[in-house]
Amino acid sequence: MFVDEAVIQVVSGKGGNGVVHFRKEKYVPRGGPDGGDGGAGGDIILVVSTHLNTLNSFRKQRIFRAEKGANGGGKNQTGKSGDDLRIKVPQGTLVYDENTDELLADLVSDGQEFIIAHGGRGGRGNARYASSRNQAPRMAEKGEPGIERHLRLELKLLADVGIVGLPNAGKSTFLAAVTNARPKIADYPFTTLTPNLGVAELNMDVQLVLADIPGLIEGAHEGFGLGFQFLRHIQRTRVLIHMIDGGAEEPLLDYAQILSELALFDSALKEKPQIIVINKVDQPEVAERVPDLKKAFSEKGRTVFAVSALARTNLRPVLWEAHQLLQLQPVEDQVEEMPVYRPEADPSLFTVVRDIDGAWRVEGEAVERSAAMTYWEYDEAVRRFQRMLREIGVEQALSDAGARTGDTVRIGEYELEWLE
Repeated sequence: MFVDEAVIQVVSGKGGNGVVHFRKEKYVPRGGPDGGDGGAGGDIILVVSTHLNTLNSFRKQRIFRAEKGANGGGKNQTGKSGDDLRIKVPQGTLVYDENTDELLADLVSDGQEFIIAHGGRGGRGNARYASSRNQAPRMAEKGEPGIERHLRLELKLLADVGIVGLPNAGKSTFLAAVTNARPKIADYPFTTLTPNLGVAELNMDVQLVLADIPGLIEGAHEGFGLGFQFLRHIQRTRVLIHMIDGGAEEPLLDYAQILSELALFDSALKEKPQIIVINKVDQPEVAERVPDLKKAFSEKGRTVFAVSALARTNLRPVLWEAHQLLQLQPVEDQVEEMPVYRPEADPSLFTVVRDIDGAWRVEGEAVERSAAMTYWEYDEAVRRFQRMLREIGVEQALSDAGARTGDTVRIGEYELEWLE
């Protein structure tokens, strides 16, 4: 099974809680606060692996969670940080935010890493709040929640050469003949339902990575015949081998049809160097047509070869020609999409809305995170949270909106009672 698109959920690790603790040892008067900080939560990291060539593993597991940070302890002991979770993806993986459709990363290099969700920081222990004015603070901070993201992964195969053509033109047979790939081969249309990769060794120093793209049909650029899924893999190739069935009724028409579908999907595809390969010359009727076909295609300015993929004749010159064309193409053409980084919204911004039951809800990244990190059982921690609400303007906004004594105010998963 070849899977080139997957939707997954990732959750980075929550930070460990800071603790309220005081040094209590015999003969040590006024030991003071010694509550340690919590450990940081683990990050979610995407790692490119050349050992993968599909997204098939994500069919079995769709939710990934990094390890939480450990809570702090007495004697100023900091909790252990959670381990990062590294998720392996194949080369050519595009990472999108499923909710906003924003491209987050284009992963093309072996070993490349991308932190897709940072772990929450550890909460501070009460030792961090000690000062000359407050020598025995009875407050601490809970760990920062982890980040949850829904991602869409799309795979665009990374290959030097793409083999295109109509169904049953002999693309899979050609790939099997020149590489170590073993695609399914049969004498009926659409035998190949998934792209195949293979490596052709021309000599000790020269290798080509070829991709057999399943047969394209008319309307592929509109999605017919799984056209979108197949055409996207051609975008990363730098040279195309256009396989023509020499026994077809109208080889020139077949050639024009494929060119049209490529151009309609992505105008840059029609500019890629192409090698025309007339296949099945082992059949006598095809061999008779080869001179006329070569002449017709040569008039279009294309390099033309006549081969028999089944009999494995005249295949090496095609590969060497592809190698020569690759030397003239810039490697940078492999990357077609780059993530667009946009300035993030100010996390201190918030909104005040009225729920259907009449309660007030305060929504905002900073205020919700602060509520989640507050120890509500400690009065000092609650007073600190109230000061924060006053400083960033939440109290004034609620008052202006019409909040009255006794009203319920919701912040994240917490419900508070409003007092004027």
